[in-house]
Amino acid sequence: MALKCGIVGLPNVGKSTLFNCLSNAKAQAANFPFCTIDPNVGTITVPDERLTKLSELVKPQNILPTTVEIVDIAGLVKGASKGEGLGNKFLGNIRECNAILHVLRCFDDDNVVHVDGNVNPVRDKEIIDTELQLKDLESVDAKIKKFEKLAKTGTDKEAVRTYNACMKVKNVLESGQSARAAQLEDNELPYVADLHLLTIKPVMYVCNVDEASAKTGNHHVEAVKEAVKNESAEILVITAQMESEIASLETYEEKQMFLAEMGLEEPGVNKLIKSAYKLLKLDTYFTAGVKEVRAWTITHGMKAPQAAGVIHTDFEKGFIKAEVISYHDFTTLGSEAACRDAGKLRIEGKEYVVNDGDVMHFRFNV
Repeated sequence: MALKCGIVGLPNVGKSTLFNCLSNAKAQAANFPFCTIDPNVGTITVPDERLTKLSELVKPQNILPTTVEIVDIAGLVKGASKGEGLGNKFLGNIRECNAILHVLRCFDDDNVVHVDGNVNPVRDKEIIDTELQLKDLESVDAKIKKFEKLAKTGTDKEAVRTYNACMKVKNVLESGQSARAAQLEDNELPYVADLHLLTIKPVMYVCNVDEASAKTGNHHVEAVKEAVKNESAEILVITAQMESEIASLETYEEKQMFLAEMGLEEPGVNKLIKSAYKLLKLDTYFTAGVKEVRAWTITHGMKAPQAAGVIHTDFEKGFIKAEVISYHDFTTLGSEAACRDAGKLRIEGKEYVVNDGDVMHFRFNV
């Protein structure tokens, strides 16, 4: 599955520094606004200790983790919904993403300029929220205008459903909330899907703090938590500059020593990627053989044939059965053969809902 997260935020809040930590593709990180003019895209390996453990047991020729694309999108300013700054280009780039990583500056430093003159992450959040909401309102209004007359006659049931779903979103947007707050039912979502609403996408607020606040946060972070408490959003505290130093270290041992000195268990970027998975309601299953141990990304609740289709569409079309071993059983017993002998290898059919961590082989016929 091609997954894409967009890093957004006001200019000069640490987006490009964070992107550099996450990706091998290097964005320019400089102390002035708009240093990232075009979106930079990087493919990021998803850290998963389970893949490492399986590889140690199977000893394959190749190890292939799953990945996520991260897009560093140029900074936004007030008025972007009307074309100010990089306006429409910025908003168009967000439309292509599955989730939004909203970076907020939560540190004070007179040597790093702020586009609005002082540090206030809640204000910064509201500026971007407003621009995205205005753009969504523009899209929703256009669709309502298209269906309103037909819906009010009541003869076209699909037009009525479309109109009602759009009005539900419009009312929320006009109240100053994001489209996520409309809490559309699953059967309503298709009626607004073609609008690619910016504020309906899941969001994670990334609070970029100074080194002293890396473990405990600070008053800026607390203000953000209070501001987003009703949004069902993920919040992550990270020190982009320190993450940049960790990323620059060459060996795993050096990185672990650095983390130990800072009193941290793992890099913040690892937590960010894992949190992005949680945000998108994603799971991972594995295929494990002597040629390759590989992680595959699926949507939570996906059934076996659709999970097989992530590998190749032919696997889904010709699906017969799935051989399944739980991660726990595989790592406890040490091999597929041992699991088979112990009766821990199950044969599952088309209705099987794949569990996070399942080790699977598919039987199919095309």
